[in-house]
Amino acid sequence: MEEFDFVVVGAGSSGGPVVDRLTAAGRYRVLLLEAGPDDTSWWLSIPLGFAKTFRDPKVNWKCATEPEAELDGRRIYWPRGKVIGGSSAINGMVYVRGLPSDYDGWRQMGNEGWSFDDCLPYFKRLEAYPGGASDLHGGDGPVRITQGEYRNAMGSTFLEACAEVGLPPSTDFNGTAHEGAGFYHATVSNGRRVSTGQAYVAPARRRANCRVETGALVERIEVVDGRATGVTYRKGGRSVTVRARCEVIVSAGTVGSPQLLQLSGIGPAALLGGLGIPVVRDLPGVGENLQDHFCVFSTYTTWWRLSVNDDLKWPHGQLSAAAVYALLRAGPLTANPAFAGAFVRLMPQSNEPDAQIHFFPWSTDRIDRGLHRFSGFTILANQSRPESRGHVRIASRDPAARPAIVANYLSTDYDRAMTVAAVKFARLLARTNALSRIVTGELFPGAEISNDQDFLAHARKEGQSAYHPVGTCRMGGDAGAVVDARLRVHGIAGLRVVDASIMPTLVSGNTNAACMMIGEKAADLILADAR
Repeated sequence: MEEFDFVVVGAGSSGGPVVDRLTAAGRYRVLLLEAGPDDTSWWLSIPLGFAKTFRDPKVNWKCATEPEAELDGRRIYWPRGKVIGGSSAINGMVYVRGLPSDYDGWRQMGNEGWSFDDCLPYFKRLEAYPGGASDLHGGDGPVRITQGEYRNAMGSTFLEACAEVGLPPSTDFNGTAHEGAGFYHATVSNGRRVSTGQAYVAPARRRANCRVETGALVERIEVVDGRATGVTYRKGGRSVTVRARCEVIVSAGTVGSPQLLQLSGIGPAALLGGLGIPVVRDLPGVGENLQDHFCVFSTYTTWWRLSVNDDLKWPHGQLSAAAVYALLRAGPLTANPAFAGAFVRLMPQSNEPDAQIHFFPWSTDRIDRGLHRFSGFTILANQSRPESRGHVRIASRDPAARPAIVANYLSTDYDRAMTVAAVKFARLLARTNALSRIVTGELFPGAEISNDQDFLAHARKEGQSAYHPVGTCRMGGDAGAVVDARLRVHGIAGLRVVDASIMPTLVSGNTNAACMMIGEKAADLILADAR
């Protein structure tokens, strides 16, 4: 049985930073296991290539919820990265930390060391921010960040609309001006996506003390006398067991991490017993506390032929865009999907932004079906802090079988009211002077929709995930928590969970930045405990 000091399961937004920092320490031999392939596909490096990987089973788990009770029984699609870099290799590349109060809230729940002031050094450590280092940003980190490299006049028109409704301009949503409208920062540099595969795993695997195994599906964590001793994984049709002298670190994501714990006998005893899995540790919180941003698209047609639809809807436009990209690393292929947006307060009782807006200079019925053949744009709106809670539970002992995901979207009055308010705000923007002068029609929700009941019915029929699931291995010290503030699994020595699943509550924005920070901070915790 081969031995390593650390075995890391998952090469995504958190696992990448962990393996890089552990191998850089120079004292430990590390094995990184990734179920997907290497990140060598052309489409993974092109920013607009996300449309090609959105449903590609080679690099995407293609998860989906169970029929959602409040969404007319619809199953909601969840793309999840299955590749070196994880979801950072297929996401929308928006770099937003969320509000400082998100992290202060974690600390107030009893998670020592997780206030915003505690987390800020780790955000700064990962960042190569435009303008260099400052009190709030890092300048020489591994993750290169820009304020987008593609702009068009539609984005500026959207910002004019935001100004009309009273939103102040923001040049940095990760600075001090969190409420307002502006261009998003993005993990895009020199016309290429910056994933954790490129920023962290690539340098780690060049070190002699790092081994990376792709196509390696972990079947279970081996636990002996209450201690994680290694893992068994399947590769090339055979099972391999490896030993971890120090720790097993699970970074398989909000779906994969609770699934692996449950398959290993760590989770709700009733669930495990019903599937014939011996209970190693009864932890009822494993797989619970699932949260996600639920969003609704508002789509408009326009006479203004400046949308990405116009750039790419015909073969000659696609060839032209490919040539510009190949020669100059410029043009529409360098666009992150939403390069402008806003954070707004919609509820009277809110003293901070409670909703997020993404502006897309393109339109489509479904991303993998291609862009509309007419000119269009899309405004996506979602509440920032949903109350609805769901779960992830295995339904089979087969590690290759997808677990049952229930998000319970719109299951509280507040979430329903916030969703209606967010969709109405998107329409308000579209009816400003700035945008109304270019709009020729409203495809969704549709001009015939005018009252709150109809807006809610539209959200139930058409709303989707914003692809920000978190929380299923919650950090805390109570009976429902899965890991402690040092991310150690309660009751199992030598085992940590390091990814979005440890978040007690969802951050107010896109989650990739927070996941990379979690990986950076966890690496310090692991190294400190290994001394």
